[in-house]
Amino acid sequence: MKFIIITLLLISISMTLSANLSATKGGTWCVAKPSASDEELVNNIKYVCETLTHTKCSDVIGEGGCCYYPNTLINHASVLMHMYYAEKGRNWWNCDFKGTGLTAITDPSKLPC
Repeated sequence: MKFIIITLLLISISMTLSANLSATKGGTWCVAKPSASDEELVNNIKYVCETLTHTKCSDVIGEGGCCYYPNTLINHASVLMHMYYAEKGRNWWNCDFKGTGLTAITDPSKLPC
């Protein structure tokens, strides 16, 4: 019985370490849920722009910014939500945004964003 418990514990630790390693290498992305309302997306953009320490939002999603296109609210929100998520350590709770964010395991971006 002790062997089974120890084995399960080691498997759990291994899975956690693997997930954390994947996240630190950029293996997860935060995007806005397609079901999020425009108001929720605007609130997310405002929150992230007030919180980010290494990025000026207008340089990213403003007209002429590197991630301006596609010029949609959900795209702009997703770009900024991911930047926040990455800056804060890629923890699942940094992508919640009051239930309007979700974590993806495949890169949803289009170059250059």
